Amino acid sequence: MIFWSTLFFLILLFVLGKFAWPAILIAVKTRNESIEKALEAADKAKEEMAQLQADNEKILAEARVERDAMLKEAKGLKDQMISDAREKAAEEAKKLVAGARESILAEKKAAINDMKAQMATLSVDIAEKILKVKLEDSKVQKELVEKLVSEADLN
Repeated sequence: MIFWSTLFFLILLFVLGKFAWPAILIAVKTRNESIEKALEAADKAKEEMAQLQADNEKILAEARVERDAMLKEAKGLKDQMISDAREKAAEEAKKLVAGARESILAEKKAAINDMKAQMATLSVDIAEKILKVKLEDSKVQKELVEKLVSEADLN
């Protein structure tokens, strides 16, 4: 029995070694190669992801710089527009004040001239009334004419 068991074991070992063992070794080798390829692909994917992330960070940094530049430019334009508007408003205010002053001076001169004209008219009217009262008498008229003639310088 031991002889047959040993013989059977040796035959089984020969058959397994001849047919099964090479197939098992090929399957293990193929599995190892596929695992190595998968690990290499994972490492490659990891490197690509790191590269993509670096590229994304670079793009974000460039976008931030561009955004900041645009905001700075917009702020500068805003400040310039406000400054220009203030200057124009100040200029317009100066023009309005100067125009108002000229208008006031012209109205003042017109009022003074009007007052002078009214005063002259009033003085003539008063003088006329006084003379009418004084010159009603012909004797007084003659005396006044003689006095004026004597005072007049007839050169």
